[in-house]
Amino acid sequence: MEIRAQVEQLLNDFLAEREDLFLIDIKFSVTDHVRVIIDGDNGVTLQDCLDASRAIEFNMDRDEHDFSLEVMSAGLSEPLSSPRQYRKNIGRSLELVMNDSSEIEGELIKVEEESITLVLKYRKPKEIGKGKMDVVEEREIPYADIKKALVAIKF
Repeated sequence: MEIRAQVEQLLNDFLAEREDLFLIDIKFSVTDHVRVIIDGDNGVTLQDCLDASRAIEFNMDRDEHDFSLEVMSAGLSEPLSSPRQYRKNIGRSLELVMNDSSEIEGELIKVEEESITLVLKYRKPKEIGKGKMDVVEEREIPYADIKKALVAIKF
């Protein structure tokens, strides 16, 4: 069996037993370095990564496939890629880069299968007179319009 298919099957078997975890990405290099990125509804612990790694490594024949394996959690620098990831970040501030290269920042309040809803807070010029006024609006944004979404890190 090809290494890619075998790793994917073993990982899918592991994730079927751990319904709180889900796959973000698997990357295979030409030198048979395998990088697995997982996430979880309640976060990912070091033990979760170890368990996933063992589920793969202990069931692969090293004589048949010589590979290196890295299992990691999706960190804050990783873009959000699935509704499940968005869902676990409800209440947090997101920074979005849209397909037209515009940027939006707002608090995630709702996640649906085809879109998310953010609360945007910004200032805009008054229609009459000088100065600016505060604006709070809810905006529904389809996933198809989002190029990249990151959790905003606030200190």
